[in-house]
Amino acid sequence: MEHYMSTSSGKTAIVTGASSGIGRATAEALVRSGYTVFGTSRKIGESATQVSMRTCDVTDDDSVSALVSSVLAQTGRIDLLVNNAGIGLIGGSEEFSIPQVQALFDVNLFGVIRMTNAVLPSMRERGQGRIINIGSILGLIPAPYSSHYSAVKHALEGYSESLDHEVRAFNIRVSVIEPAFVRTVFDQNGLEPAFVRTVFDQNGLEPDRLLKEYDQARAGFKALLADVMPKADLPEVVAAVVLKAASDVLPKRRYTAGKTARQISMLRRFAPAGVFDKSLRKELRLPV
Repeated sequence: MEHYMSTSSGKTAIVTGASSGIGRATAEALVRSGYTVFGTSRKIGESATQVSMRTCDVTDDDSVSALVSSVLAQTGRIDLLVNNAGIGLIGGSEEFSIPQVQALFDVNLFGVIRMTNAVLPSMRERGQGRIINIGSILGLIPAPYSSHYSAVKHALEGYSESLDHEVRAFNIRVSVIEPAFVRTVFDQNGLEPAFVRTVFDQNGLEPDRLLKEYDQARAGFKALLADVMPKADLPEVVAAVVLKAASDVLPKRRYTAGKTARQISMLRRFAPAGVFDKSLRKELRLPV
């Protein structure tokens, strides 16, 4: 059994995908709350104040293991893991190849599992810990033209709730945060949020095949995003909910983040299926 000397009397947190957006806002909020925070990114750029940024690829076992070992060697503890790193695919389901969908799952689900498996042994040894997974309201509802993203977020919901039951005996709790639209980095034309681009952003690939049959729906969906995103919640709204989940004495398994997410969650729970279906299609500008 390894022993470590802690360099801080406070708690230690790891936040993946902390270079911008929700991850950065969360890392900064945790620092203000007294945490020693290690943020991760595939590439290190400008970092948040007092956040120790580390390179980490959540799709690579060795990279994840090296990160966790480094944090434990420096602080002796990991009290909180926030799994935020993720990417998105927007388009008709059949427009994306299997390798593209596999890449999405490798980041958004298997990356979460890799990070979680890496921190659990030290949390179990200390008899405490919190794991917070950044999900989406799309993990509760159907999402036309984001079907693969919706699928992976549904999977994250099931994984998180099941894991919470498994590790509760070790005084470890798992929660998932469910935001709706969140204002993040916009590209040059000011219309499409960064997540419109695919996982293959390094070479700018669109879906493997753009089908003309989806052109009208794609244009409508992008128009909806252009209308919704400027009014969407700021990342700080989600960060505040993460902080609550991290500090609640009796944490919930699910937390919605923002007014829109709460409204959608309530509608999904209590509205008749037909009413919800029509409401969804109307909102997405699809034929009712």
